[in-house]
Amino acid sequence: MIRRRLGRLALGVLAALAAGPARAQGKPPLVFTGIPDQDESRLVERFGKVARYLEDKLGVPVRYVPVKSYPAAVTAFTNGQVQLAWFGGFTGVQARRAVPGSHAIAQGAEDAAFKTYVIANSATGLKPGKDFPKTVAGQTFTFGARASTSGRLMPEYFIRQAFPGRTPEQVFARVGFSGDHTRTIQLVQSGAYAVGAVDYSVWDLDTKAGKVDPKAVSVIWESPPFPDYQWTVRADVDKTYGAGFTDRLRDALVGIADPAILEPFGRTRFIPVTDAAYEPLVEVGRATGLLD
Repeated sequence: MIRRRLGRLALGVLAALAAGPARAQGKPPLVFTGIPDQDESRLVERFGKVARYLEDKLGVPVRYVPVKSYPAAVTAFTNGQVQLAWFGGFTGVQARRAVPGSHAIAQGAEDAAFKTYVIANSATGLKPGKDFPKTVAGQTFTFGARASTSGRLMPEYFIRQAFPGRTPEQVFARVGFSGDHTRTIQLVQSGAYAVGAVDYSVWDLDTKAGKVDPKAVSVIWESPPFPDYQWTVRADVDKTYGAGFTDRLRDALVGIADPAILEPFGRTRFIPVTDAAYEPLVEVGRATGLLD
């Protein structure tokens, strides 16, 4: 009887150790989300790998929760439903303005100089060029999500620059919002819209995945660079998980070297970043009237 009790006690100790220090101390899960910028199955794959990686590195339970829209990601962060988020440049600005003390801590190496592609259905006859293609005027045009940096904010800014004094609605025959970059590509490729604005990294990922028909759709313009995606964290994580946790989280993200985690992001690595890197988007948001 004594041996059996000792055996059960030993198993209990081993189980507690296996659960990790955070679980043993009853720490809540670190919950994170990401803007739904492309195909949902790709997002689940991408963020599931991140959750497992962070859980191992940080010693706390980590859980990814999907959201249905860009505003929903910002709302979840604002309400404290998530402590960490993979935001686009513009949604990150919105979230940090809504939650004082929150900060951008890491971005993809490619996010320091991100790009928008303007793509066109082949039936339009539109050809690639170095300058913004003013021949798109009068065509139907789709943005991505309304709060997308590369799919709405920056394209609208470039359109207004190319057509001074005119809004996109005044330039194009019809303007739509696809909701995400994968959908933008599908809509232009099918001919539902003649032209669209898309995140260049999603274009590259979908091209590699064989989802882009080069006979039906092509890139006709590449934008100047601008800052985009980043990981943003709430200030209260140090209170919940201990002093220095934000630094540990940043180091863990920057330390990701596994191509299986990085490739679904279309990134080669993550690098440290601060809020100041996104000030240009604040200026563009105000100039376009998309940010109060």
